[in-house]
Amino acid sequence: MAKSIISTASAPAAIGTYSQAVRSGPTVYLSGQIPLDPETMELAGDTFQEQCEQVFENLKGVAEAAGGSLQDMLKLTIYLVDLGNFAQVNETMARYFTEPYPARAAVGVAALPKGAQLEIDAIMEVADS
Repeated sequence: MAKSIISTASAPAAIGTYSQAVRSGPTVYLSGQIPLDPETMELAGDTFQEQCEQVFENLKGVAEAAGGSLQDMLKLTIYLVDLGNFAQVNETMARYFTEPYPARAAVGVAALPKGAQLEIDAIMEVADS
């Protein structure tokens, strides 16, 4: 099956040897998003809440570029420097998603690129085009 690369200015440009997302058939694999402002490529805000919202906005931008939306997400993996922020992730997700929610895992990590407080990657499925 052929794969296509998804790229959008609505999310931060890749800062390494990866694509923002790769689509194979109806499945789209979204690379991890950290809270970078796509225009400045700097961390968006100092608070966890500001960073969390930016990550979801970045995921939304990539999902839309792939022909889908956050509601098409099947699975999220959330990487947190401080697992104590997990409740805020839940609150933020409740504003960005409606039921049925995607499957999800949360992992505590020692550090993330650029000093980010969280990173989220995802798998989604979209209609064939």
